[in-house]
Amino acid sequence: MQIANNIYWTGYIDWGLRNFHGYSTPSGSTYNAYLIVDEYPTIIDTVKHYGFAQMLFEIKDIIDPSRIRYIVSNHSEMDHSGSIDKLIEFSPNAEVICSPQGKENLRYHFKKNWKFKVVDTQDTLNIGKRTLKFFLTPMVHWPDSMVTYSETDGILFSNDAFGQHYASVERFVDEAGRDIVLRESAKYYANIVMPYGNNVLKTLETLNSLKIEMICPSHGLIWRKKEDIEKIKELYLKWGSYRTDKKVVIVYDTMWGSTERIAFELFKLIGKLNIPCRLINLAVTHISEVITEVLEAKVLILGTPILNNKIFPTVASFLTYLRGLKPKNRFGLTFGSYGWSKLGFKELEDGIKEAGIELIAEGIYPRYVPDDDFLNDISKVVIKIKELLDKEEIL
Repeated sequence: MQIANNIYWTGYIDWGLRNFHGYSTPSGSTYNAYLIVDEYPTIIDTVKHYGFAQMLFEIKDIIDPSRIRYIVSNHSEMDHSGSIDKLIEFSPNAEVICSPQGKENLRYHFKKNWKFKVVDTQDTLNIGKRTLKFFLTPMVHWPDSMVTYSETDGILFSNDAFGQHYASVERFVDEAGRDIVLRESAKYYANIVMPYGNNVLKTLETLNSLKIEMICPSHGLIWRKKEDIEKIKELYLKWGSYRTDKKVVIVYDTMWGSTERIAFELFKLIGKLNIPCRLINLAVTHISEVITEVLEAKVLILGTPILNNKIFPTVASFLTYLRGLKPKNRFGLTFGSYGWSKLGFKELEDGIKEAGIELIAEGIYPRYVPDDDFLNDISKVVIKIKELLDKEEIL
């Protein structure tokens, strides 16, 4: 499919993908590769290994693969680079363009000594009528990451930035529907890019000097309308700055219903104060969906029953995931029911603090079943949440 003059999408739609290293992908994904037909034909990234036949078919429909002179590897993770070795068999004269760390990673992955051309920020490559410019973007979201910019076309090949795990017959955001794509973009950022906010801000600062007419990410749909491009850049600035909304997310699992009863009481009282709130049961909701809600929430309330002196397995799994993503600039509260000992709640409190979330009050821990008096006391901590959210400067 031609996406601009002599620039073609030659990727692979992965309709059946349902899990991407711990991230639920109920809508599948795409592995985007882009072929630029110029004096020196160039392909930007490849696809996961099992999509190579489709990618090759699409390339052959446009040019003889042996004409490809450059293979740009913006990122060495195998969903991007997984077909480079196969493509080189059909493009023996191709030179692999990558960052210094990218070269090292590709050698580790493939054990091959290809023809490499290592580039740094602001380096350029003339491919005929076009000049490509490269910008290193370390830790967005790997050390080797970089982006490629076609100055002639105003097209940014943005690697993992601005992407989504979303399979679609449409190739452009405005064709699929902006609201859907923005939701998928938020999920992608929350689960993959969130720990690297400072690096995201540095990248945005660099990209602000570029005239961008189109953003072509490595996954999902292409941004081509000016208002859509500005919107996703605005959101990346918000997310990269760890700015949040006046919103609460209550996340819990329950064993005999007591922890759930506390969760519902918190939800009811918060709702009465007209504070946006989501109530999420980990037993039926994938952790990557939960993190998407946490992305823009100022307050995370996390609840668990105690099992064998430990927090519940689903909550422990969520905490491990949360600590890795390191959300900042948020407040937290813990709650749950126990029978024999409160010892396990220290694990809950320590885990949420290790994730960088500040606890605002002592945890709410009734023994066995909470009574009405205990539930009435919850209103005090809910008032504290309201007071915190009313302080605009903390947002």
